[in-house]
Amino acid sequence: MPRRVLTGEVVSDKMDKTVLVRIDRRVMHPLYKKIITRSKKYAAHDESDSLAVGDKVRIRECRPISRNKRFEVIEKVSA
Repeated sequence: MPRRVLTGEVVSDKMDKTVLVRIDRRVMHPLYKKIITRSKKYAAHDESDSLAVGDKVRIRECRPISRNKRFEVIEKVSA
C-alpha cells in the first residue's frame, strides 16, 4: 500500500527531533459553495533536527514512532 506524501509548513520546532507541520487543503462549503481552507497539524520525525519555523517540507507516512508521530520528514522544499 502506498504511503501518503504531504506538503506543508513547519509551525513548531520546540520538540527534540520532532516538528509540527500544518497541512492546508481547500474544500467547497456544502451549502454556500464557497472555497474555504481547512488545516490539520501533523507531528513529523526530523532526525537531523535542522528545520525551523516557516520551512516548507514534504512528509511521508511511516510506522508509529511515538504516541503522536506517524510521519517522517523526507525533504525541505524551501525556506
